Amino acid sequence: MAERALAADLHAYAADRAARVDAALDAWLPPEDAFPAILHRAMRYSVFAGGKRLRPLLVIAAAETVGGAVEPVLPTACAVELINTYSLIHDDLPSMDDAELRRGRPACHRVFGEAIAVLAGDALHALAFELLARPVPGVRPEATAAVVREVAAAIGTGGMVGGQVLDLLAERRPGQPAMPGWPADPASAVADIHRRKTAALIRACVRAGAILCDAPAGELEALDAYGAHLGLAYQVIDDVLDEVGEAQTLGKDARRDAASRKLTYPAVYGVERSRAIAAALTAQAVEALRPLGARGDLLAGLARLLLEREA
Repeated sequence: MAERALAADLHAYAADRAARVDAALDAWLPPEDAFPAILHRAMRYSVFAGGKRLRPLLVIAAAETVGGAVEPVLPTACAVELINTYSLIHDDLPSMDDAELRRGRPACHRVFGEAIAVLAGDALHALAFELLARPVPGVRPEATAAVVREVAAAIGTGGMVGGQVLDLLAERRPGQPAMPGWPADPASAVADIHRRKTAALIRACVRAGAILCDAPAGELEALDAYGAHLGLAYQVIDDVLDEVGEAQTLGKDARRDAASRKLTYPAVYGVERSRAIAAALTAQAVEALRPLGARGDLLAGLARLLLEREA
């Protein structure tokens, strides 16, 4: 009974913070009828297609964990959602994953065409950094600059974009020599892809919320470890769901990873062992919060919810 009550509280918390993020996104995104209207329609179509708002939620939850408030970190929370959405628009393109669905409806390029989809992603990327760099009362300029650097590094060649490149190249690896500097064994390679492609930004989101609120070094270290483990666990679970889920539940095409011969955790370890790996990573994330005491309960609860998700 207590566990169900806690889960209900976490769902209510997540819904409230997501609503605040959506209201801010609505205010900061250009209106649909602003010139050039087709671009702004595509941007809003993708941003407001649904989604868990995980990354902005982690920014906010980390800030609140270290004693901060929601409002000062809202621009950053919105920025990381725009970055996530831009990456999904581009991932879905025919030249990348060639996906039909995203968040339960036709992918952006299926509605607006490939060229507008590319430009919508570019525009969301640009707006994200405008929000990241925005001066906020009560936030030190040095903290703002640090977060801009954190996020930029997390989505660059050492993070999300680099991970996407490795993900694409791994589809073509059978029979080919390993790239110089990249692990030749599949287990190390899939971990490298996921740490870059997904975990780097999730880790940066947790760190950003703490940095903007001037968290002490020890607390930032604990949150850093939490974000790193959580980010990898999240993608392992995503791999499993792609293997066993249905498009109607996932809101996107299912079993595309196997069809594309992607290097995923189920491809390397099988579904059941992948589930066990995700559970172990989640336990490590929760354990990393121990120095925070009861203040870490919120983030620990969110990690457990993500482990049990079905979409």
